[in-house]
Amino acid sequence: MKVIISGGGTGGHIFPAISIANALKAKDASIEILFVGAEGKMEMEKVPAAGYKIVGLPVAGFQRKLTFKNVTFFFKLAASMLKARKVVKQFKPDVVVGVGGYASGPVLRVATNNKIPAIIQEQNSYPGVTNKILSKKVNKICVAYPEMERFFPQSKIILTGNPVRQSLLNQPSREEAAGYFNLDPNKKVVFVTGGSLGARTINEGILSGYEKLLKEDIQVIWQTGKFYFEQINDKIKDQENIKVMAFVDKMEAAFALADVVVSRAGASSISEMAILNKAAIFIPSPNVSEDHQTKNAMALVRKEAAIMVADKDVNDQLIDKVIELLGDEEKIKSLQKNVNQFAMPDAAVHIVDELLKLVK
Repeated sequence: MKVIISGGGTGGHIFPAISIANALKAKDASIEILFVGAEGKMEMEKVPAAGYKIVGLPVAGFQRKLTFKNVTFFFKLAASMLKARKVVKQFKPDVVVGVGGYASGPVLRVATNNKIPAIIQEQNSYPGVTNKILSKKVNKICVAYPEMERFFPQSKIILTGNPVRQSLLNQPSREEAAGYFNLDPNKKVVFVTGGSLGARTINEGILSGYEKLLKEDIQVIWQTGKFYFEQINDKIKDQENIKVMAFVDKMEAAFALADVVVSRAGASSISEMAILNKAAIFIPSPNVSEDHQTKNAMALVRKEAAIMVADKDVNDQLIDKVIELLGDEEKIKSLQKNVNQFAMPDAAVHIVDELLKLVK
């Protein structure tokens, strides 16, 4: 059996894709898997590191503002369609899975045009334009939020949840995690992450008020993203209560130690908080299509399962919200309890079951 998994661009697309691949291999080690991503994006590095083959398409995103890049967009899209056709023809997949990201569209379109069974794995509570269009042609749509029939044909929707990195489920003890970061397990910890690429607004918000956190004896694990690391690390030298890292390799240790997590509101981040029962302050990115991160976060806020700070309010509100939450044990317990109702720990297995049904 042969499977193509297409998409990527950010960790939020890549890690669920790898989880699906791992679940396929756990079901049947003989299954052959090929990833298709976008040239120059992080999947071209992360997927081979996970042990899978990947082919890159020259595809790029369409910019919502007037820019010369939109002229090259159409040429890259045409080239990507040609390459996707070639990849599909040569590999001959039995089924194709699209997880979102630039490469997902061309591959799913080629698959559906050739009557190859196809699944969309929609991670967000508000889908992008490409998935809405493709939903009419694919066989199944695996979603993470209820009420998605607003966007997709109801007969194709299956509520599976979002796959998360399996490594996160193997959590060390608080003491072991504190030892890894060289922090005190008896003091409060906030884990700040702007995702795999980093988030400028979150970094600036923490940078502008980290002294307040230190005064409250709060420890910080801070994943800055590689673009911001050197600049921030130069300013936070010799602060033993703040661990500044470009990328946290042992995310399971960071989550195990964190009393509160500050994060963007990508679909994967939200799924991880739910499965790990984490009290979170979400700062939705304003730079995503359809403002879907705000919609993701609000799905939790309405159930009193998370706190949200708007991107524009980060400098004024974030540090105070962190200090306030860390000082309120009852609020933390309430958030932990409420966020768990969104947890779907077997998402990858459910998606693989649906995929195998299609092939059979």
